[in-house]
Amino acid sequence: MGTETMGRVTVAAKIENVGDLCMVEKGVLPPDEVHRIEVSDALVDTRATTLSMPKKLIEQLGLIRYRSRTARTSAGVATFQLYGAVRLTVQGRECTADVAEVPDECPVLIGQVPLELLDFVVDPAGRRLIGNPAHGGEQMLEMY
Repeated sequence: MGTETMGRVTVAAKIENVGDLCMVEKGVLPPDEVHRIEVSDALVDTRATTLSMPKKLIEQLGLIRYRSRTARTSAGVATFQLYGAVRLTVQGRECTADVAEVPDECPVLIGQVPLELLDFVVDPAGRRLIGNPAHGGEQMLEMY
């Protein structure tokens, strides 16, 4: 496979504030007041671990910061703010994930943990996500 067939994989994603969704379930908040965003170009980044989002989008979702974590990045070691939790929907599959803050100039990054929860693998030649072939392409959790 030559480098000309390799490239960035981006996907459309819907991201919703889980706290708001819980309040809807309790009848405290109308469904149309859930903080949610949709992005057309979330970058799939298999080198990253978490779901990462720019601060401006985190603020739009009304997420609450709950801790700081140190992370190793391509630019060296840095401290990141963590927020929780969101419902991430990609290609009709959903998972719940905490969010790491990245600078506003960065795209939404979908890392290894949400990919595993969504049960997607990267097709680098097709520049797309596909359902895990080991599970017949259907979403499945592995619970060992």
